[in-house]
Amino acid sequence: MKIDAHHHLWDLTAVNYPWLMETGAKRFFGDPTPIQRNYLIDEFRSEAKAQGFGASVHIQVGAADPMAEAQWIQSVADANPDWPLVQVVFCDLTDPDLESKLDAFQALSTVRGVRQIVGRAPEEDAKTGTNDLLQSSAFVEGLKLAGERGLSFDLQLIPELMKDTASVLAQAPETKIALCHAGSPHTRTPEGLAYWAQELHRMSDLPNVICKLSGLGMFEHDWTAKSIQPIIETCLEQFGPDRLMFGSNFPVDKLYSSYEKLGDAFEGLLPEAACNRVFRGTAKELYRFE
Repeated sequence: MKIDAHHHLWDLTAVNYPWLMETGAKRFFGDPTPIQRNYLIDEFRSEAKAQGFGASVHIQVGAADPMAEAQWIQSVADANPDWPLVQVVFCDLTDPDLESKLDAFQALSTVRGVRQIVGRAPEEDAKTGTNDLLQSSAFVEGLKLAGERGLSFDLQLIPELMKDTASVLAQAPETKIALCHAGSPHTRTPEGLAYWAQELHRMSDLPNVICKLSGLGMFEHDWTAKSIQPIIETCLEQFGPDRLMFGSNFPVDKLYSSYEKLGDAFEGLLPEAACNRVFRGTAKELYRFE
């Protein structure tokens, strides 16, 4: 049974997602109009199951009320016991009331980790100011606390931030880190990929960092197996299969491809000996599937 380690669900009648429903907005990943609709577990399951997946990790997706989103995902998991579903929730690690916030989240049986986006893309980061987390001592303490509680941290950032991020992560060595979207190689020229690979070493040199092969279509909408091959090969070289896992990033990456295309591409590019870890073992361990 394969595990999809990074996907989203949303019910626009149950949870409010301000970013998703913003009219006429153009995001770093493209035009969200085609996914401004409900994306529920039945649709996701049918797409993933056809490619051999049978369990998954839901990643928070910018709800106005993070607890409402977490409670809704818990209800989805409870209603679908034949599909093991765990979740990574949003929690501001700089919150003065962090202990009680984490208490509330960890009362939900599906919660395995937290995510707080550090970097999405240069143009959006300049507006959101999320890069400032890397200068926050409270953020470092929050990372440590998450690890002490057995929670992992899903890290989304861009190559330009990896140097400063490595310094932060080195202060929380006991916290397991899941690097989302292979560190977002947003510039796909040979020079851009070389820079990303160089900076990625700052992440792969830290033993508590695990890399997700996910979201590769966000910066290259017309991607092909050949075009993403250098990314997958670099991640395999730097992390090894024991520290790699697959994530579809659906339905965001559904804007650019089908689940079948995605699954087939990764199956063809990954060495057979690596598939069990990348498609199952790494995620099973990190996110503590029973």
